[in-house]
Amino acid sequence: MLLKRKNRKKMKSILAIFLIPFSICIFHPTVRAQNPASEVAGIPVNYDELKIPSYSLPDPLKLASGKKVTSAKIWYQKRRPEILDLFKKEQFGKIPNRDEISFRVFESGSPAFDHQVIRKQVRIYFTKDTTLLKADLLVYLPARSEGPVPLLLKIGFSANSNSVDDQEVKGGTIWTREGKKIPASEGRKFGSFDVKKFTSEGIGVAFIYYGDIEPDFADGIKYGIRGHYLKPGETWPAPDEWGTISAWAWGLSCVMDYLESDDQIDAKSVALYGVSRLGKTVLWTGALDTRFAMVMASCSGEGGAAISRRQYGETIKHMIDPTRYHYQFCDNRSKYSSDPGTCPVDAHMLISLIAPRPLLLQTGDTDYWSDPKGEFEAAVAAEAVYQLLGKKGLETEAWPPAGTAILNDLGYYMHAGGHGSLPDDFNVLIDFMKKHFF
Repeated sequence: MLLKRKNRKKMKSILAIFLIPFSICIFHPTVRAQNPASEVAGIPVNYDELKIPSYSLPDPLKLASGKKVTSAKIWYQKRRPEILDLFKKEQFGKIPNRDEISFRVFESGSPAFDHQVIRKQVRIYFTKDTTLLKADLLVYLPARSEGPVPLLLKIGFSANSNSVDDQEVKGGTIWTREGKKIPASEGRKFGSFDVKKFTSEGIGVAFIYYGDIEPDFADGIKYGIRGHYLKPGETWPAPDEWGTISAWAWGLSCVMDYLESDDQIDAKSVALYGVSRLGKTVLWTGALDTRFAMVMASCSGEGGAAISRRQYGETIKHMIDPTRYHYQFCDNRSKYSSDPGTCPVDAHMLISLIAPRPLLLQTGDTDYWSDPKGEFEAAVAAEAVYQLLGKKGLETEAWPPAGTAILNDLGYYMHAGGHGSLPDDFNVLIDFMKKHFF
């Protein structure tokens, strides 16, 4: 896709948003990207399809021994564990067990939004010492549901009280870009989530702030769950141990531990949703924790659903640069910064780990930095795994235009615009949930 050369000054301002350690706007109108910067962190950026290097993808249906995977049994018993282990060691890092968590429901069901919705609030304690690491889970359920309801679990970039227009939500704290903890009321909001859009369709919604699990900056380990698990004398995890994406995934599994205890929620119909780095997070969470029945990843890009070997937009080298987001991955990820083709895994294999569960990749046609075409091609390459397991992939190799939704078990939807989710995108998310959960 060729780009016009104009509005350079405007684009530099837009791209600067990508480089801060927090997501760009999620619910407000996105910006059509023109003239992306030619380099980021001093590293050249390619936006020309003609300059994509020749590459071949590892076969997700070929065992390390070279033998072909010919059945679901071989996939589950041999190949899937092989791929999962590679992602743990080479990209996201290994995660410790959850053996210290507990919960306290401090609001068990209050009316909200004109009595059409029930609100719950739960404190999740990540350690035995309940004065230490903890996070609040905000849950909204349809008031007139006759039984357990499906749920959208959203991991977000700000405190719960900043995510919805509900004055009764407990005010939390958030971390600033400079590494300071401040009241949520003084921090940045990313728009108000339309809770009733989901609850009116019989779907519950839950929110958790990612910074309560671990702050999103390199020194965040001092204040987050990874720091708690460091061994005596350690200041940083081993090269194959967890980065912050794995830490956030660990926290989401703690949320699922609670959801399984709530008889008003259908814990077998929980969909994960996250944007940008949290799109990467929900993909990895879904790969690790098969209790999540669905994943919906928005603009997950490099390290998520976009093929690294394409080297289009953001690359491994950009991502793991010391001035950017190296801490989000295990240190072993840096081995592949100069040549992604040497990495034993790529995005299509991460997608394959979600199979046979429904997966929707949502993106934007001008989010060049996140490579929307690379996400589509990864889904095409993962289709064989879905088919092996008796599910429907994209069933096309033609990249669909913006506005065309593919809502098969493996789905893809691209809006006209840039990074994040637009209000109309949530109609597609609802359609996807209703198609596969109802």
